[in-house]
Amino acid sequence: MQFNERLRAGYAQLSPQEQRVAGFIFDHYDDMTSYNSAELARLSGVSKATVSRLFKRLGYASYRQVREELRTLRQSGMPLADSRDAVQGNTLLARHYKQEMANLTHWATRQDAEEFAAVIQGMQHARRLCLVGLRNSYPVAMHLRQQLVQIRGQVSLLPQPGQTLSEDIVDLDAGDMVIVVAFRRRPRQIRPLLAQLQNRQVPVLLISEPQARALIPLARWHFAVPLDSVSAFDSYSSAMSLANLISNALLHDALATGRLRIHQIAGLYGELDELEPRD
Repeated sequence: MQFNERLRAGYAQLSPQEQRVAGFIFDHYDDMTSYNSAELARLSGVSKATVSRLFKRLGYASYRQVREELRTLRQSGMPLADSRDAVQGNTLLARHYKQEMANLTHWATRQDAEEFAAVIQGMQHARRLCLVGLRNSYPVAMHLRQQLVQIRGQVSLLPQPGQTLSEDIVDLDAGDMVIVVAFRRRPRQIRPLLAQLQNRQVPVLLISEPQARALIPLARWHFAVPLDSVSAFDSYSSAMSLANLISNALLHDALATGRLRIHQIAGLYGELDELEPRD
């Protein structure tokens, strides 16, 4: 039984002070991994001894054990908030929420850690990093490029508006890397593009929906992202979440150079007066 289930099941047997802590936990469940026991006691308005008694009553040796359990759940892709209670009923909003959480859980729990690490290494060491995204895939590719260009140089989005791909891929070789974002209703040119890059021995990461099985052999790596939704239009929230994960992983893998580049860009923002100041 998970922590939140234990807390709900045993709530009626808790003392008034312990119920006060439990109430705070229910209201701030997603933030639990960021609190220590002293902070939890202070924010709940009880003593540290009360917090300790509560967790021992629930079968935990300490609050640290609870935090480790919650961190493990989060790393496995499982949302900390109870999705059965977060959005109630059978409304469009509730069905949408449940489908979005199912999509996120699907790709996060099926992503191979070794393959992911190999992709990040490839991105770090590639001479040039090129992203391709057409039609509905373009916003995801553009957003990923915008994050990656803050971490490293030589990051391009292909093709440029109104241009063709041939001029941009003619010089690519095994020292470069291409990320092809190719969700369904793809243009016909995606398959020959992947085949051409494979012939040139260019390392390729393909990001697509899980059903794009015919394209998978044409790429070195494949990240499958569900697009399922409750209505006619595909959902790309999981794809954007993956883009965020890839960007953060690359930054952490090249932290020193990445931070320096980010600071240099931030300095240029100020010198060129490009962005409004933060509130």
